[in-house]
Amino acid sequence: MSIKLTIKFIMFFIKFFKVVAFLIISTFFLNSCNGKLPGADARKYSTDPKERVQRNLDEGRGFKLMDSMNKNKSGVFEFATSNELWRASLDVIDFIPLASVNYSGGIIITDWYSTDQKSNESIKISIRFLTNDIRADALDIKVFNRRCSTQSNCAVSEKKGSLIPELKEKILKTAAIYEKEKKEKEKK
Repeated sequence: MSIKLTIKFIMFFIKFFKVVAFLIISTFFLNSCNGKLPGADARKYSTDPKERVQRNLDEGRGFKLMDSMNKNKSGVFEFATSNELWRASLDVIDFIPLASVNYSGGIIITDWYSTDQKSNESIKISIRFLTNDIRADALDIKVFNRRCSTQSNCAVSEKKGSLIPELKEKILKTAAIYEKEKKEKEKK
């Protein structure tokens, strides 16, 4: 009987210790907040819900569903058709079949391309976007050259030369034209 009583006493003591520990820890955390939760000062906020909503919208904390219905404003879209640099790159290399295009990853990779089918030499272009801004350091363009003596015996090397600067210049000029057209369209 004394063992059962001892076990009950220990169980009661453990429960009591858990409650006391919880209260001490809670008091510590509430004390670090000066006893109040942040942002709960009613003097700083209006009692009118419409005013609170407008204030939150002005501070950028929310959105209005009806804003999308407003025909005078157009949104900022973060997809390929609104990115002039991306569109220009695709337009400049549109004669080459594409192997991989990943807008979210910011890369375009063409397939191997040769001007004639009898040639044993072909090129592959890789365009990596470092920024969406139209500037000289926005693109990392690499051109690879493949020479095959037989169907299974090919040597691949990175090609250096005038093609990379020419591609970059053409893409940047085309993107600048697209950006100018977009700005003129927005003015109207």
